[in-house]
Amino acid sequence: MKRLIDVVGSLLLLVLLSPVLIVVAVLVRVKLGSPVLFRQVRPGFGARPFTIVKFRTMAVPATGAHVAKDAERLSPFGRRLRATSLDELPELWNVLRGEMSLVGPRPLLMAYLDRYSPEQARRHEVRPGLTGWAQVNGRNAATWEERLRLDVWYVDNRSLALDLRILVRTVRLVFGREGIAAPGEATMPEFRGGDGPRGG
Repeated sequence: MKRLIDVVGSLLLLVLLSPVLIVVAVLVRVKLGSPVLFRQVRPGFGARPFTIVKFRTMAVPATGAHVAKDAERLSPFGRRLRATSLDELPELWNVLRGEMSLVGPRPLLMAYLDRYSPEQARRHEVRPGLTGWAQVNGRNAATWEERLRLDVWYVDNRSLALDLRILVRTVRLVFGREGIAAPGEATMPEFRGGDGPRGG
């Protein structure tokens, strides 16, 4: 049933939001140039890699330029995109393909896989989501320990009723623009294992 909801929901949203997707794509091309889409390999269900697709929000560093922090590369336009979560809309394609779900733990970086404790690694027992329990309980302002604990809690307590609750709360949080980023970060600091620094 969850997969059916993912397919129908992502397909419906892609159709309904197609004008928004086109407008955002044009704005990204005008404001940030090419490429319009950002692609990165992330761990999915069972930690198997897949390529996530988002709208690009950061400037591409010039050849030979110093390596800037993500927060420095994030343009004002990109910051607004992230604040409204419009940069995440292309991930609906990942949901339709079965690589993601509408609700589940957010897919993080491949480099983090060997940094999780066995308990934290259980977040990969379900498909990663467009939104999740951690996102509606602190988003990127939560600590890594809190976020990963909430991800595992979702794995153990997942249900269609909980997914609906998360989706409703996500809409409210997006409009409220809460917990978008940790202080001084584009989104969150690097997860280094253990309790880690603050981040979401």
